[in-house]
Amino acid sequence: MSDHINLIKLCVGTETPDDLARWQAQRRRDLPDKLPRHVTRMWPKRAEELLAGGSLYWVFKGVCLARQRVIRLDEVIGQDGIPRCGIVLDPEITRTTPMPRRPFQGWRYLTAADAPADLSDRARKEDPLPASLNAALAEIGVL
Repeated sequence: MSDHINLIKLCVGTETPDDLARWQAQRRRDLPDKLPRHVTRMWPKRAEELLAGGSLYWVFKGVCLARQRVIRLDEVIGQDGIPRCGIVLDPEITRTTPMPRRPFQGWRYLTAADAPADLSDRARKEDPLPASLNAALAEIGVL
């Protein structure tokens, strides 16, 4: 049994893991530690378990396709003065086996047992399926 927990979140504004990598690279240039982060209103109540080896799994158009290891959680004060949680991520985006997910708001916990596996070395070298095809396959239950 694993002693860590993961988060899963819809990736809004990008359609593929490559799009996410480009967007994060542009944003993190201006950050002091040059690490990507996702800022959210809620602080994970299971922070200790998340920081014990957890990842943030990204869902693109209804299909989980990638993850990033969570490095730390930083307090971020918004322009409105409200404290938020900055989930600091490893810049490496690891592709996962496609796993369909229904829409949801915010983030959810994802156990290690329920998380999709990382793609094999062989699968990573293959051209990825277009996001629309992944979504269509997930919709009919093929993925």
